[in-house]
Amino acid sequence: MALGSVILVSIGCNNDPIVMEPNGGGGETIDLTSIPYDPTTFEVPSIPDFLPLISPEDNPLTEEGIQLGRHLFYDPILSIDSTLSCSSCHLTDLAFTDGEAVSPGVDGILGPRSSMSLINIGYNYRGLFWDGRVRTLEEQAKLPIEDPIELNHTFTELISDLQGHDEYPRMFREAFGINNTDEITADLTAKAIAQFERILISGSNSKYDRAINANTAALTPLEQHGFDLFVDAGDEDTVDAECSHCHHGGLFMGDLFFNNGIDDTTNPDNLLDLGRGGVTGYPIDMGKFKAPTLRNIELTAPYMHDGRFATLEEVIEHYNSGGHPAPNLDQNIRPLNMSEYDKEALLAFLHTLTDTTYLYPQLVSNPH
Repeated sequence: MALGSVILVSIGCNNDPIVMEPNGGGGETIDLTSIPYDPTTFEVPSIPDFLPLISPEDNPLTEEGIQLGRHLFYDPILSIDSTLSCSSCHLTDLAFTDGEAVSPGVDGILGPRSSMSLINIGYNYRGLFWDGRVRTLEEQAKLPIEDPIELNHTFTELISDLQGHDEYPRMFREAFGINNTDEITADLTAKAIAQFERILISGSNSKYDRAINANTAALTPLEQHGFDLFVDAGDEDTVDAECSHCHHGGLFMGDLFFNNGIDDTTNPDNLLDLGRGGVTGYPIDMGKFKAPTLRNIELTAPYMHDGRFATLEEVIEHYNSGGHPAPNLDQNIRPLNMSEYDKEALLAFLHTLTDTTYLYPQLVSNPH
């Protein structure tokens, strides 16, 4: 195409002609203004015992933004060799984990940590990832794309791929009102993925919810005993599993960081993973990790930040033992003296938190 020339291509839903012209970077800029921009606000209802779902003012939920994010989340275009997507490590039927202790990236290199569940991730307001190194989903969505041991892409190349794609320019226009393909950016890509992640909501149809909030189910005596252990419902002489201090409320998470005694941290130099301390540099944070939601915990094995425990039984046994010594060990980590019946009951209660229905099942599946 000669310098300065203009051609017409069709990319709109109604086959409206759209102007394509050189963008100065070796490709073409496509004018998108003939595509309607009329985003539909997406409202998430309040859920009993959940925090409010709050989106940033500059990234409100819309149907168009969520659909764009959904397509991007499941699209291997995000990886350098188009072999992996976000969904490769966050599988729908495993509560958006991957069933691995640690996950391989595009080059087969294993990451240092277990893939966290994305269930109800939009309700996390005090830091994301196991160490809380970013505060928003918009920030979080960017990091795996350029991480050399995850998707190992560059935003320069990815944005070029998206700008030249058959469908994505239209979707970016409908979601964010961009005027031409040059306005597709890393920030807008992350915003769309963040919108999708915010509606990955589960928690209204578990047996626990139906028993507590809907009166359509009843906990068995074993499950009820497990619940009592979980929330410390007995008197001071009753065994307490000490769970609800870090996993509390309807979301069953603390949204904070704790040293739960899985490693001896008396000498931080011996730690393979500093956790929150690697972010802040503070000795008080060494060996601390985020307390994730326990909703759908039955589906998210293996457990802990490095997937060291294969089963929930192993997790319960760890907490019952009191863990390893640490100067910043959480005060609730101590020998619990639970009986075999107590441990069986606690496990039974944790299974009542399973809910695979999702609030928006039609938006959860792979659209490709």
